[in-house]
Amino acid sequence: MRKTFLKFILVPVAAASLAGCGINSIPTAEENAKAKWADVQAAFQERANLIPNLANIVKGAAAQENKTLTEVIQARAQATSPNIQVNPEDLNDPAKMRAFQAAQNQLSGSLSRLLVSVEQYPQLKSQEGYLKLQDQLEGQENRVRITLRDYNEAVRGYNTTIRTFPDIIGAKIIHGAKPMVPYQATTQGAETAPTLDMAPAT
Repeated sequence: MRKTFLKFILVPVAAASLAGCGINSIPTAEENAKAKWADVQAAFQERANLIPNLANIVKGAAAQENKTLTEVIQARAQATSPNIQVNPEDLNDPAKMRAFQAAQNQLSGSLSRLLVSVEQYPQLKSQEGYLKLQDQLEGQENRVRITLRDYNEAVRGYNTTIRTFPDIIGAKIIHGAKPMVPYQATTQGAETAPTLDMAPAT
């Protein structure tokens, strides 16, 4: 009877102790960060999907901007290359994250330069298709910024979990957890949506 009673008491206590050592909290935090990273990738891909439409409009109305347009197309190809993508399993690899960030920041910079340069073309600024696309791109840049913020917050939570007691016990002994890499813009302001003056030319 006594043994049964002790077992009844000890099993929940042991389960609670294990749970308090990161058995559940670490995988939960890790999966949350991976889900936020998927949102980041989707936001960048949606932005990339808008660029061919922008290229077609600019080609016809702003031929002089072909050099800048070519830079955008090349940067898009680099940013969407399979070699540059970061899988959830790579989120603790600083080198892969740096390469991904550099490619996305290069695309952000070249895209901003193109959008600003075509402001001097009244025929573009008056086209409904261009104005609609420009709004979509600005909205997408904002979504990129939001998903990056959410991802970095999830990474901060995960990294804090695996470094603090008692979760650090499960992190080291059971999960072999490694810190994830937050997203950092290597170009100042690269994750901020470009601000364009859409006022009519005088």
